[in-house]
Formats: sequence, C-alpha cells, structure tokens
Amino acid sequence: MKDEVYGFCQGYVDEKITMIQDQIRRILESLDSESKNTAGDKHETGRAMLQLEREKLGKQLYEAEKLKRTLQKVILQKSGETITIGSLVETENAYYFIAISAGKFITGQTVVYCISSLTPLAQLFLGKKEGDRVRFNEQEHRIVKIM
Repeated sequence: MKDEVYGFCQGYVDEKITMIQDQIRRILESLDSESKNTAGDKHETGRAMLQLEREKLGKQLYEAEKLKRTLQKVILQKSGETITIGSLVETENAYYFIAISAGKFITGQTVVYCISSLTPLAQLFLGKKEGDRVRFNEQEHRIVKIM
C-alpha cells in the first residue's frame, strides 16, 4: 500500500507542476501577443498584470518542485522502528503518510491522509514507535503499525 500512496503523491505533484507550466506558457504567449500590440497605457497595464501573474506562478512552480524533491528523498523500502519522513503510519483512528500534503488517498475501504512532515500532527509523530500515543486536537492517536 505504501507504494500506491507514494505513487498518488507523485501524481499529485506532477499534475500540479504540469498545470502551472501550462499557465506560464499561456501567459508567455499573451505577453508575446501584447508585445505586438501598441495600444499605449492600456497595453502597458496589461503587460504589467501578466508579468505579475507570471511571477506568482513562478513561485508556485518553485514550491511544487520543492515538493517533488521532498518526495524523491523518501525511501520506500525502509520501515524502521521509529516514524520518519516516508513512514506510512497506522493509528487506531486513521492512516497517515508522512511526506507531503497531498490530500486523501483512498484504496478500497482505507483512507490514507498524505501530510507534510512539517504539519503539527506529523511533528508529533516523528520519532515515535509502535504503541506510542500522540495527542492532537483533543484526540488521542495510538500508533498501531509503522510501514
């Protein structure tokens, strides 16, 4: 199941990167089109807005690529005694994959929450062992299994 969750996270990041790159491409095409148009102040305002949007998308692309690099550091075969980045954690309440925030992965009757290692819950899990308990948002999570 860990391989499936990892694949889900990879697909999430790849889709995000592709979507941002497509938006950047469309903006660059619009900028090129604007360059050929000489409508004065209206032209300059349009170009400035497109440039701002391009910068914003550039930052989003950087963040998405950072997620991809984080995923590439995950070692799937490793399932140690303690929770680390890349661990699939089964608790009495839910399953958590600690790597990146990618939402819910559903397989059959099982829901796995893909969470960033920087989230407060993941921070509580890191370094814990099977049988340990973590309290988060008034709810106790007993760690059943680390995969």
